[in-house]
Parts: sequence; structure tokens; C-alpha cells
Amino acid sequence: MFINPEETTSERMSEPKQEGITAKKGQDFDEWYTQAIIKSEFADYSPVSGCLVYRPSGYAIWEKIRDATDLEFKKAGIQNAYFPLFIPERLLRKEQEHVKGFAPEVAWVTEAGDSKLEERLAVRPTSETIIYEVVRKWIRSWRDLPLRLNLWNNVVRWEFKHPTPFLRGREFLWNEGHTMFATREEADAEREQIMGIYRKITEEFLALPGLMGKKTDSEKFAGALASYSIEHLMPNGKAIQGPDFHSDGQNFAKAFDLAFVDQKGERQLVWQNTWAITTREIGVMIATHGDDKGPVLPPRVAPIQAVIVPIVNEQTRPAVLEVAMKLRDDLSASFSIKVDERDYVTPGRKFNEWELRGVPLRIEVGPRDIAQNQVVLARRDTGAKRPAKIPDIKAEVGKELDDIQRNLLALARERLASNVRSAGTYEELKALISSAGGIVQAPWCGAGACEEKVKQETGAKVINMPLDQNGTPGPCVACGAAGHVIANFAKSY
Repeated sequence: MFINPEETTSERMSEPKQEGITAKKGQDFDEWYTQAIIKSEFADYSPVSGCLVYRPSGYAIWEKIRDATDLEFKKAGIQNAYFPLFIPERLLRKEQEHVKGFAPEVAWVTEAGDSKLEERLAVRPTSETIIYEVVRKWIRSWRDLPLRLNLWNNVVRWEFKHPTPFLRGREFLWNEGHTMFATREEADAEREQIMGIYRKITEEFLALPGLMGKKTDSEKFAGALASYSIEHLMPNGKAIQGPDFHSDGQNFAKAFDLAFVDQKGERQLVWQNTWAITTREIGVMIATHGDDKGPVLPPRVAPIQAVIVPIVNEQTRPAVLEVAMKLRDDLSASFSIKVDERDYVTPGRKFNEWELRGVPLRIEVGPRDIAQNQVVLARRDTGAKRPAKIPDIKAEVGKELDDIQRNLLALARERLASNVRSAGTYEELKALISSAGGIVQAPWCGAGACEEKVKQETGAKVINMPLDQNGTPGPCVACGAAGHVIANFAKSY
């Protein structure tokens, strides 16, 4: 907002108020979600359909996710690198299952200026092919392994018609992990480590629980032997895939001749994995924790953890602002703090705006508070307010932020648990999917025909299969044959 310094305070206060959320989350989730994304100023639409503008507040959330995840990667000994955005067509076609899986999604560059390119260039849908074409020159012997690389970049996938901000976009941000090992055992052991990192980030930072499991063959990554995922549940009852991990085996190694000489002097192919977390998590977080006022941000990923709102009039403004600035200085070493010192906006409007932006904690301070050597702390998650003594402010703010973080995760876990149900028959499965939604756990024989039958007749698919399969499953929910696994069925994005 641009302010004319010649305007009077009364003129500034008469400008239109920022409109809040007009849709109810429980009544019209899609409209509520769109308003929550846009009116909170986390994102905006661009002139290119499906390509989102990350406004500073929204991008700051991604930076929090990225930095926390990157720290865990570095602890694990993974190094960051960068590879080009453009991939020659000949490389993309080297692994046929891979290119077949991505063919409908690829955006191509065919011209540069007025000249036709001799070879089409794919705009990075994922980086396997260009990475492996290059790193095969880096690997000669077993001493060069493991090679564990990570990329923080953007990708473009153009296959769908109805993009949703953060949740499904034609361009999005993510990490790409690409690792190479001498043995399958080493490669397989990485899965637990990487999925553990993703679980830590989703739960401890985003306060987002999920169901971890193995994807079916029809849902696995193109070119992989097996894929694994954390699946979240949205408030509208649909599941959505979160971070994932792919055991790629030696498929890409064969296509790109990724070989090394082992300790016996024999030539071997490497074993590979790939894995990712994306900006989709921002949308899932907003959808999961938000309320009718807008987003509610977990403190660990909030760009502003607490906002100080002075309650003043013309006479008390200097004294109150002095205290507010002192509070900011005392807190800023430990927390992300902002003072809202705008003199042309009423306190009530400030409260509404910061609630709309999802700031976890509001610190109110006025003349009467100063007289009692205290402030008022107001939580975004519960709306609860309580006084806190100024000498204890650092400890009190830390206590509230920690409790907000715990509370958001606890509530999300309760919602997930209450929306995971079991079915023993096909009729039970269909009834639960059509009436209650959510995730239905049921026995499955593993046959693709049964998976497709459920998808066609109920709209639900196998989102993944729990890694912990306790006991012997009953008969397949779709065909009645012996069950092979318990599968998680749900409608999904």
C-alpha cells in the first residue's frame, strides 16, 4: 500500500477495509481454500494458467520448509547441486518407461529467437536423465560411491486442466534427491532415513500427520521398482500425496551406463534412489489448520511468529510505542517479531488482518497494560487470551508458541485418526467412501483388475499400503480371493 504523506490520519482511516474470508470452510471448502490462499497474501495468480506467484509471505514459508529439510539432508551427508532446466529429447527417451510416464506432462522448447532448434528441449519435468548423463563420468570405482546429491529447483508438468494453488500446479518448487550406491542393501537402507526426515518435517514443523506406505505398481514413479509416500487427508475427505521416495533399482543405470569397478575388479551397475518434498505441503498445511478466519500457521514455519499491536491514542502513542519497540528488541533474538505501528488502521482491523495472515500469536499492549507491567497474549489457534508479565515475556511467548505447535499437530492427528475406517466387504467399502469419505483400510489381493474396479465404481484408489502389515488380511474386498495386503483406499487429488 502506498501512502500519501499529505493525507490526514482520518483520511487514511476511511479507506476501505481489507475484506476477510466470506466462505465457510465446512460449507464450501474449495471457495474457502481459494480465498484463504489469495486474501492471506501467500500467493497470487499469474498470467500463465497453473503457474503460481509466491508472494513474500508464502515464499517465506517455503524457505522455512526448505531450510529445515536441507539441514537434515546435510546432517545425513547429502550434498546440494544444480543441473540445467532444459533436457535434450534424446536423454529423456533413454529410459522408455520413464519417458512414457512423463510424455503427457512435458513442455517442449522448439525455437530460440527466429531459429528452429535442431533438437527439442524438455522443460524439466524431473531431472533424472540429465543428471545421469553427466554423473556417469564422475563414477569410476567403488571409492566414488555412494554419490548422494540433492537439487532445490522448479519443475514443469503440463498434463492437467484444473490447477489448484499449491496443491496441483503446472510449475512447482521441490527438492530432488538423486543417490547412487554400490549395493542394493545400501540403497534400500536409505529409504528409512529419508522418509524419517520427511516425517520429521511434516509433523514437527508443518504439524501435518500422514499415512506412510508403499504405492501400487500403477501409482509408482515412472521407471522405479517401487515408490513410497506419506499421504495426507484434506478437510473435504480427499487424500493427497505428500513427500515420496522411489527405489529406482538399476533401470536408469542400465539406460545411462552408470557403472563402476568394485573391490574385486569387476564392473557393476549402481543402485539408485530418488525422493522429493514439494510446495504442495504449504497448501495442505493451510487447508488442514485453517478456520473461517483464514490460515493458522504452525509457529515453526510462520514467517512472523508474533505480532505486537500497540493500543494507543494520540496522547499515549509515544509511550506505548516505546514499550512495544523494547518488547520487539527483547524478543527478536529468539523469535520472528513484528510491531504493527500503523497509525491509520484501528486495532480491531489490525487484529483481523493478522488473523487472516495466520500469525500464531498476537501481543497486545496499551496504557493500562503498561501500568500493570504486562501485555496480553492472544493465540491464533484457539483465540484464547491471557496476561503475561513483561519481565517474563520471552519465556511466556516461547511457552505459547510451543503449545500452539503441539496443539495443531494433536488436533490434526485426531482428525486423521477419526477419518481412517476399516471395511471387510465391498459393500462396506462403497458405503464408507460414498457417505463418510476419508481413508478406508481394506484387504486387497494385489491384482490391478481389482484396483481398477474399485477406482471405476467408487472413485477411490489405493493411495498406498501401510508398511506395517500386521496379521493375515481377510478376503480381497473387491473379488473375494485371498487378501495379499491391507490397502488404504481414498478419493484423492
